[in-house]
Formats: sequence, structure tokens, C-alpha cells
Amino acid sequence: MSRASAVRVILPQQLRMLAKLEREVTVMVTGPVSQRSVIDALETAYPALRGTVRDHAGQRRPKVRLFACNEDISHNAPDAPLPDVIASGREPLLIIGAISGG
Repeated sequence: MSRASAVRVILPQQLRMLAKLEREVTVMVTGPVSQRSVIDALETAYPALRGTVRDHAGQRRPKVRLFACNEDISHNAPDAPLPDVIASGREPLLIIGAISGG
């Protein structure tokens, strides 16, 4: 039997505006909690976010960063388990839009 986890996600302003959401949402993840499973759950719960964090081929967009426990995990393997404090909902996963310019 697969275990479901309530994972908290903090979204950047542009995604909140697009999907008409609050700063923080909670998504239910069945099975292992990883970047991929959280984003899958996020896109399923909020279809307006499809293609915003990942492109349509499933790759994280270059200007999007994911943080867990104050650590940039953007370049970790998408199926690597997230820390227990994220999987348990004690700490949120942060999705940040990278800032660039010159």
C-alpha cells in the first residue's frame, strides 16, 4: 500500500498570479517524495501550472530553482528522495524564479 504525504510548496509570485493561488499550497504525493513526484502532484492539482516549472518534455526550466532546507536542490536527480522534513510537511519545498540580467 502506497503512503500519501502532504507536502507544502511555496510558489513564486508569477506562478501564484497565473494559477490564482496563495503563497503556499499543499499537495498530496503518493509514494516516494521527490522533485518529480511533487511537481507531478502540483501540476495535477493545479493544471494552470503545467509547463511552468518543467517544460513539456519534463525538464526543469533553467530559470526555476528548487530549495529544500535552505539548499538549492535544482541539479539533484529528479527522483532523489527529498529530506524527511519536506516529505512530512514540517518544512516547505520552495520554488524560486531565478533572477538574471546585466
